[in-house]
Amino acid sequence: MVIRPEIAEDEACIGAVISAAFGNALHSDGNEAAIVERLRQDGQLTVSFVAVIGGKTVGHIAFSPVRIGGETGDWFGLAPLCVHPRFQRRGIGAALVREGLVQLRMIRAGGCVVLGDPEYYGRFGFESVSTLTYCGESSPFFQSLTMRGEAPTGDVEYHRVFSET
Repeated sequence: MVIRPEIAEDEACIGAVISAAFGNALHSDGNEAAIVERLRQDGQLTVSFVAVIGGKTVGHIAFSPVRIGGETGDWFGLAPLCVHPRFQRRGIGAALVREGLVQLRMIRAGGCVVLGDPEYYGRFGFESVSTLTYCGESSPFFQSLTMRGEAPTGDVEYHRVFSET
């Protein structure tokens, strides 16, 4: 398996992997591929990696800037993370998360937030904190990872495409 930054030629494959991965997911509204495409078009896809096996794209992860307390800073949201269903449960998602977090540290990100399973994301250092909220509420499923400095306080807003698409 190779984990690498996406290139222009990956765009269609990324969309196909996202659609396959979220096709039957209970928490999906079917717009994940369109969200990634809009982030890309708006220049907000800060970190985007693919997992490739035998020349085939089988996984993808994206990070985009978030606003906290109405302010833009150096924090990012992890979304979406996906692995094609035929390749799930092989450590591909974890490898994508680890590589994405390495890249965020390299660009000196202050931290990252994610909305997801606390057990899964907790192994990468994410934790739920009451000082960061999503949609005005704290939740064990909304987690953060501080990479440098102090964690900000406030409500987190993802890029507008997450609610428009």
